[in-house]
Amino acid sequence: MTFAELNLHEDVLAGLDAIGFEKATPIQEIAIPSIIEGKDLIGCAQTGTGKTAAFLLPLMHKICAQKIEDDHINSIIICPTRELAIQIDQQLQGLSYFTGVSSIAIYGGGDGDSFTQEKRALSQGAHIVVGTPGKLISHLNLGYANVKQVQNLVLDEADRMLDMGFLDDIKKIISFLPKKRQNLLFSATMPPKIRSLAKEILTDPKEVNISISKPAERVTQVAVLAHDSQKIETIKHLLRYNDVPSLIIFASTKLKVREITKALRKEGLDAKEISSDLEQKEREDILRQFKNRKLQMLVATDVISRGIDIDNIDMVINYDAPNDPEDYIHRIGRTARAASEGEAVTFINEDDMYKFARIEQMMEMEVRKIQPPEHVGPGPEYNPKSRGNQRGGRKPFRKGKRR
Repeated sequence: MTFAELNLHEDVLAGLDAIGFEKATPIQEIAIPSIIEGKDLIGCAQTGTGKTAAFLLPLMHKICAQKIEDDHINSIIICPTRELAIQIDQQLQGLSYFTGVSSIAIYGGGDGDSFTQEKRALSQGAHIVVGTPGKLISHLNLGYANVKQVQNLVLDEADRMLDMGFLDDIKKIISFLPKKRQNLLFSATMPPKIRSLAKEILTDPKEVNISISKPAERVTQVAVLAHDSQKIETIKHLLRYNDVPSLIIFASTKLKVREITKALRKEGLDAKEISSDLEQKEREDILRQFKNRKLQMLVATDVISRGIDIDNIDMVINYDAPNDPEDYIHRIGRTARAASEGEAVTFINEDDMYKFARIEQMMEMEVRKIQPPEHVGPGPEYNPKSRGNQRGGRKPFRKGKRR
């Protein structure tokens, strides 16, 4: 189905035409008409399915069709991280070029000038505000945010926000908003806690489910059975014999990210780290270099697994298997986006075998297991029941910090 067949406003269609978007994705085909009709909606879709445009386009359509002024806030989009807030706002700016729709991204880590801009937009009005929970609450508590006429609330990556401990913050933000409004909840997974939240804030919602918990078909997956001491040498081997212009390496901790980056750079490889320890400007500069292919390798924690919009990543390496199977889907979802193909390599040591077995169980498929290169030496034998030094397969809940 084309976007023109969805009866979007002509100014919205002009923006889509300018950037070469013609056909809607499955989630866009189903979600856009329902949102235009004013229905509450639950959208369950993995990374790379086009869900961001699935809620941005109908919001823009309604603003244009109803000729809504930007002297107040019309829509609020809440998301878990700064990177995702920036990504959504950038996509909005690109799509809204011919519409006159105004927007602002609000997140932590800015300077005095950015705070002034945020305060002006929140008090004087902007069509769409995209923000992280903690920063939105900071502004709302100061009393100047003009939110009494908000018509639309979007919770994006709702499962991630709850995992990060933002449930109370979300409820606090909602307490400032009009009770009569349209609510849209988008999540990669639909565990009981998301169902409970949806039941609490949504009214008779339409539900859209697209490819839940499944990796893109064009991702070639392989698992390397490797001890920790063999991983860097194996990465060097992969890069030596494969043309990989763009690569993300995901690690479980900021300390590991730092150590991996240091080891790769010591070998003369073009790698930089990105984590929440960096200043916002540093993170943006590094992401820009990577997106423009001026940087080959990005070493990161899960802070960016759902927060970047780059379509041409050739390979994702999981330095260690993630604790949560859903994180695996989002990590490897950084490659094989749009119509491209990609590779996902996951290192499995003795501690990761049980976790990886759970990932395979969730995906309902078995990933090919291989040993490290011969010159690196043999890795551990695969035993899906082995937990190594783990006490269990699930990570403990830790309340997240505001971002």
